[in-house]
Amino acid sequence: MGWFTKKKKGETTEEELQEVQTQETVAEAEEVETEKEISEVPSETVDTEIPAEIPADEPGEAPAPQKKGFFARLKEGLTKTRNSISDSFNNLFKASELDDDFYDELEETLVMSDMGYETTERIVEDLKARVKEEHIKEAQACRDLVINIIRDQMQVDETAYDFENKKTVVLVIGVNGVGKTTSIGKLAAQYKARGKKVLMAAADTFRAAAIDQLKTWANRAGVDIIAQNEGADPSAVVYDAVAAAKSRNTDILLIDTAGRLHNKKNLMDELAKMRRIITREYPEANVESLIVLDGTTGQNALEQARQFSSVTEINGIIITKLDGTAKGGIAIAIQSELNVPVKYIGIGEQIDDLQKFDPNSYVNALFADFDMRSDVEILVDENIENIPKDDDLFDMN
Repeated sequence: MGWFTKKKKGETTEEELQEVQTQETVAEAEEVETEKEISEVPSETVDTEIPAEIPADEPGEAPAPQKKGFFARLKEGLTKTRNSISDSFNNLFKASELDDDFYDELEETLVMSDMGYETTERIVEDLKARVKEEHIKEAQACRDLVINIIRDQMQVDETAYDFENKKTVVLVIGVNGVGKTTSIGKLAAQYKARGKKVLMAAADTFRAAAIDQLKTWANRAGVDIIAQNEGADPSAVVYDAVAAAKSRNTDILLIDTAGRLHNKKNLMDELAKMRRIITREYPEANVESLIVLDGTTGQNALEQARQFSSVTEINGIIITKLDGTAKGGIAIAIQSELNVPVKYIGIGEQIDDLQKFDPNSYVNALFADFDMRSDVEILVDENIENIPKDDDLFDMN
């Protein structure tokens, strides 16, 4: 493949690995500053019960402006990605021939959206096969075909969310700074709003800031939390949380975990120990592992997912911070290359800004506004409003 000869495929560069470490270092530096302001948590396990109702807003406040729908916000959030590839995409499918130049430019366009080399190669090879099978001769006829191929790469099985309807323990993993704790809080609030009995567990005991943040989200969501002091054994927190979940007939237990890739051996041992405790103490529960990835980091997020998948099973992916990223294609690359479904995406700070992943909406938002008309057709359409209507032509007043 012509364009791929300029790049190496499927290899992690030193720069990418260094970027993983840099992201963690920056996040941890920020957390150190935050921890200075946090009071010490009691050494015993804290079982915080939160009132079922959260106080309403004070009277007299001006009503908030009406919020856009999720698809509108998603489309807006992916604007940078669309803009980065729209000109190439539009011009590409106006080409007259399906030649090597067409496929080379398609490869480059998809890679520039952060879909990655392997995923792009798979899409292009699939396109070539369908072009041959359907006897397609013109580039313009391939536009919807390419989008449908990409959509097929993103499909999520109907059973992906079965865990939400069972007694489930959810281990939420990921490096520091990707929005892990925030995602747990949003999920807790949404599950509770749907009538689920939810419990949180603060098993990231290496950071006082993480414990404090999770307590804040528990209060905001109106759910209980199991926590210990900073430096406690994470598995002890999990043990207490599982016991509490069983005794209270909890529907979903959400566990926040630590994430330090530079200490992979300890991470692997810690996650394995947590799973052993859960399966031993709560064998009837479903265990779900969700990894949280920062959508703004592009291929670095894919590398993080690879490293975590090498030490623990991953059942689903949460991609955060997709509002305003120029690397929106990474969601396609992650699901395609790891064969793990993207289950939730985040596009903002509010509770309802984290939603179940809808492949059709995502692809539509990613490729919205691509104009397949010719330049002459665009010129005519833009000026058609200036043409008098028939009624105006015969208006004698």
